[in-house]
Amino acid sequence: MARAGNLRIGGGAPVSVQTMLDSPLSPEGAPGVVSMISDLAALGCDMIRFSFVSPDDAAPFSYIASHSVIPVVADIHFDYRMAILAIGSGAHKIRINPGNIGARWKTEEIVRASLDHGTAIRIGLNSGSLPQSVRGMKVPEAMVSTALEYLGWFESWGFRNTVVSLKSSDVAETMEAARAFRRLSDYPQHIGITEAGDPVISAVRSSWALGTLLSEGIGDTVRISMTGPVEEEVIAGVELLRTLSLRKKGVRIISCPRCGRHTFDTIAFERKVRKRLLSLDKDITVAIMGCLVNGPGEAGNADYAVTGMKEKVYLYRKGRVLAAVSPEDAEDALFEAIADE
Repeated sequence: MARAGNLRIGGGAPVSVQTMLDSPLSPEGAPGVVSMISDLAALGCDMIRFSFVSPDDAAPFSYIASHSVIPVVADIHFDYRMAILAIGSGAHKIRINPGNIGARWKTEEIVRASLDHGTAIRIGLNSGSLPQSVRGMKVPEAMVSTALEYLGWFESWGFRNTVVSLKSSDVAETMEAARAFRRLSDYPQHIGITEAGDPVISAVRSSWALGTLLSEGIGDTVRISMTGPVEEEVIAGVELLRTLSLRKKGVRIISCPRCGRHTFDTIAFERKVRKRLLSLDKDITVAIMGCLVNGPGEAGNADYAVTGMKEKVYLYRKGRVLAAVSPEDAEDALFEAIADE
């Protein structure tokens, strides 16, 4: 088991959801980032990663690390001094690839700083960043071999607070590597498909690969990597865990795809209320249905359902009409009803 701040990873702990900030750090932007992290945590995010590329990142990163409601991770490439600076700035975990850090002694310096501060390390290997010594191997075999070598280094220095990730943009390679590593090591794994594409493409690729691995008991933290908003990464990750019954808490949204007989704009309403619903600390199902023909019936088992027409929106509680309101008042009526539960 590893530990990043107060978050347990592996060893029977719940699978955690990660994302990564998609913009550079800055002192003036740090308070806004802290607020954003709180919003992401409400959606179900358990840990967030930041690129740490310059000494200028230390001050904003330190502020964020000390104010964040979830553990923060520093992503380091090439310069071991940035890793040590991030550790001293309060990182709960760092992500490194020892292969691009340089001489072995530099990695050892990072590990010893992590030991001193209680900082976790993720050994992050991607298919495109493997050492020359394994280039003749198949990619999954090469990633596993490299990870085991680096783990040997860490253990020789007395360090075991480690997570491993073996990722490729190729789904089959990622799955093969994760399975092979699991057969040889019980270190926690962070799983994901790197460079997975836009939200739709990424959701399909990641759900298949990560869902399959998680159903086999492989994976302790996940990131649904997207070319898109970080909120969508978190929502997709949480929904994947809920679909696999690995996370039960939270609001479950069901909504119809809409057809030619729709009288209610489910697409617009769902987009409008989704983040607010998913941020609620309630174990309920909310249905957003497109018409009065079969909407109420199909949503009869939901705790709350919304459907309607252009003039009126109907709010249901457990299959019974609770209220009829104007479209403009529908959102407030829904959340008032949930709050009164």
